[in-house]
Amino acid sequence: MAKKNQEEQVQEEIKDEEEAQDFAGENPEEVTSESTEAEEVDPLADMKQKLADKDDDLLRAQAEIQNIQTRNARELANIRKYDGQKLAEAILPVVDNLERALAVDVDGDDKVAQIHKGVEITLKTLRSALTANGIEEVGQVGDDFDPQTMQGVQTVPAEGDQKADQVANVLQKGYVLQDRVIRPAMVAVTQ
Repeated sequence: MAKKNQEEQVQEEIKDEEEAQDFAGENPEEVTSESTEAEEVDPLADMKQKLADKDDDLLRAQAEIQNIQTRNARELANIRKYDGQKLAEAILPVVDNLERALAVDVDGDDKVAQIHKGVEITLKTLRSALTANGIEEVGQVGDDFDPQTMQGVQTVPAEGDQKADQVANVLQKGYVLQDRVIRPAMVAVTQ
């Protein structure tokens, strides 16, 4: 009886295998040498194509990483180069006010003279700090007019040895940080 059960089990397994092969569309008798060769070539070509695609993806990812690193290095250099711009913009009105305070006459009063001297020292220290941080004045009387760093707000006739398109009068000093204009000089230009 055990032999009979074993035979039935073996026949069921064979039947299951045939059904699985028929389900997959394969029949061992129908396999030819042509399909075997095609299957061998196609997986190889497919793998080569996948490898080429992965190589291309890798190269593109490496190029993107390089671009990101270059962009970050450039941004970091700009940050370092122009890091004092906001502070300079905030301090420039203070410089203007100190210069206006120095323009007032002392008229022989000792207390006013002492205050005047203190303002003068403060202004000198502030200017040296600006210069040390790469902030320079632009737009002096007699300079050629530069529309990149100066704003011409009025024209005046040339007098004496002045030439056309020169700064005749500075209404408000301009400042640059490295090569970036923080505030253009407001000037009167000769005609």
